[in-house]
Amino acid sequence: METRARHLGFEAIRVTRPDAVPELRERLPAWLAAGHHGSMDWMIERADQRADPATLWPGVRSVLVLGMNYGPEADPLALLARRDRGAIAAYAQRRDYHEVVKGKLKELGGYLSAKGDVRVKVFVDTAPVMEKPLAAAAGLGWQGKHTVLVSRTLGNWLLLGAIYTSADLAPDAPEADHCGSCRRCLDICPTNAFPAPYQLDARRCISYLTIEHAGPIAPEFRAAIGNRIFGCDDCLAVCPWNKFAIASAEGRMAAQADLAAPPLAELARLDDAGFRARFAGTPIKRTGRDRFLRNVLVAIGNSGDLALAPEAERCLSDSAPLVRGMAVWALARLLAPARLRDLFNAGGLSETDAAVRAEWRLALEPAAPETTGQPLP
Repeated sequence: METRARHLGFEAIRVTRPDAVPELRERLPAWLAAGHHGSMDWMIERADQRADPATLWPGVRSVLVLGMNYGPEADPLALLARRDRGAIAAYAQRRDYHEVVKGKLKELGGYLSAKGDVRVKVFVDTAPVMEKPLAAAAGLGWQGKHTVLVSRTLGNWLLLGAIYTSADLAPDAPEADHCGSCRRCLDICPTNAFPAPYQLDARRCISYLTIEHAGPIAPEFRAAIGNRIFGCDDCLAVCPWNKFAIASAEGRMAAQADLAAPPLAELARLDDAGFRARFAGTPIKRTGRDRFLRNVLVAIGNSGDLALAPEAERCLSDSAPLVRGMAVWALARLLAPARLRDLFNAGGLSETDAAVRAEWRLALEPAAPETTGQPLP
């Protein structure tokens, strides 16, 4: 089985029991009750199945957890200094892992079924499966203080998938925690998303804010996002265990060159068709054009580059209120108050969306003494 899994591109495969993490029955409800899931209500709807694999499928006897390497070709943190470029999380610079990993899991599951009267079900992220705790119980690694699975041989760069099977397989031993006193992942977080070690408040996480969150990003987080336009690798990239992932680089999923450091100016011009064509087959497409351009405009506002202001100005007339609102914020960061007031007088006065009007109000209030007499929206 392991030979077959490695042939398919998995660099790690281990087995655990469906009841190997009984503490999930208490930990998950507590996390949800604290509201740390943000707007991800789908985590509440099937929480019982997440906490107990046998509730999802009573026929499960063993769980195979597999990992695929997506280690980045370069240091993800280096791009944060290139403010005219967008920083995309390493996993999203590759083909959509949901499709890649699930296809390979189905092939491996078919191989297992063919060896006897064995039933299997395969899961990759979208199903109510807690892959990281199961992976730790199976010995693939341990959940670090940033809650991400860390491997002693592959560092932080593992895409996980699970095969639930009716076969009664011998379980592997769990992996011990090897974080020690290190807290690099906690200290580097730009938005303080970790209320304590081993706890994540998704509402403050840049990955959540730029991918899962559907509305305007709260003003308190915008500057901290910098040029991260899809996800965030900071807490993963600083982990000392990544040094062991270099040796396994030959097995990693290949990245697309045009997603390594895309120019913000190009991204800001994408219409829906252009967005779909540019990001076809990647996880970015799943987020949608409007949400993505919201992120791009936050990055433009943080760039300090006046040459990008025309791109934000063009977005003031976008059909999506989410895009228009972030364009206002970006321009307030880049332009002189008088120029910002001119833009408001030219088009902002006719704005009908309440959220966009609120962005204009926040942008113009500091410039109130220099106004032309036109009322705020």
